[in-house]
Parts: sequence; structure tokens; C-alpha cells
Amino acid sequence: MTLRFDVRRRLREFTLVAAAEIPAGVTLLEGPSGGGKTTLLRLIAGLIPPDGGRIALGERVLADTATRTFVPPDARNVALVFQEYALFPHLDVASNVEFGLRARRVPAPERAARVRRTLDRFEIAALARARVTELSGGQRQRVALARALVVEPAALLLDEPLAALDPSTRDRVRGELAAILAGIDVPTIFVSHDPSDREPFGARTLHLERGELAR
Repeated sequence: MTLRFDVRRRLREFTLVAAAEIPAGVTLLEGPSGGGKTTLLRLIAGLIPPDGGRIALGERVLADTATRTFVPPDARNVALVFQEYALFPHLDVASNVEFGLRARRVPAPERAARVRRTLDRFEIAALARARVTELSGGQRQRVALARALVVEPAALLLDEPLAALDPSTRDRVRGELAAILAGIDVPTIFVSHDPSDREPFGARTLHLERGELAR
């Protein structure tokens, strides 16, 4: 499946104009802070509408200003992992991972089975009843990824997922995350400003600066 977008969105200091085809696998999205990277992810996820253009995932159109098509975020099957992970501090690990399945009204027996498999996959089953406030940065990242992937999304968006980690943890978690993403066959956009991310996450790279996208 391929993610395609050709969108325009007015921002305070410039207009974001971005067009690309994102195949299955990891594509790094690089560029300086404030260049429009997070805005592009929010457009794809449906958190904000484009001022013009079109977004499609496979044969499904998610947004098209010409036809006034706009699929809401909860119906897009696109998972977005925020830089600070946005986990629910009042819930334990298992409940955080289960959240998206509940929102989709997945039956309880299937929810339990999928959560269990996903916790095992990310090697956090022993933390199932821990509160996220008790976890390390690397563990919180695993929970955020587990919550995103348990719903089996058709596309995955990662907004600087290593930025919240201290340097020593970042180096270790980078390798772990690369191994996880290597087994996920969906279009994945990985926002980064760190050149160290290029080698482990693959060669496909886009550069976004002041709203202009380049390869």
C-alpha cells in the first residue's frame, strides 16, 4: 500500500506545499524545527484539514478539497505517535495499549488477545499493570508504539520518537526501534532532525524546510 499526498496548508510564516508518494517501509522526514514537519503529519492523520489538495492511502481517499472529501481521524486507520508519546497517566500499560481497540468497539475477548500479543511483541508484558508514570523513557516509547500498532494501522506516523530520550538511552532505543519497524510493512513516516537516524532506518529520505518538500 502507498500513501500519496499533494497538499497545501497556510501557516503563520509560510505556506506548506508538499507532494510525495510514501511506499511501505520507513521514510525519514528531515528538516529544521518549525519547517512544517509536524503539520504535515497532522494533515495526514486528519487532525487538521488541508487548504487545498488531496491525500490517499492505497485506493482510499482521505482528503480531497476538490470533492470536499474529509475522512475524520478516527476513521482513517492512520496511527500517529507524538514526540512526548501522549500516554494516559491515569491508566496502566495494558489499558493504554487497549485504548484504540476500545474506541473501535472491538469485542472484549479479541481486545484482550490482541493486547496480550502486542505486549509480548514489545517485551513489556511484565509491565502490563504498571502506571506509565513509573516507566523509563524507553519503556514509554514501547508502550506508545504498542498502542499505535495494536490497531493494525494502514500507515504509521512517528513525530521525533527519539527526541524525548536522553543521549545514552537514545542510542540503545534507536536500534530496538529500527528492528521493530523493519517488521512493519506499512507506509511509515519518521520525523527526525538527527543524521544518526539515517543508517538504521533506511535510505529513503525527504527534506522539509519552510514548507517546501525536497528529496
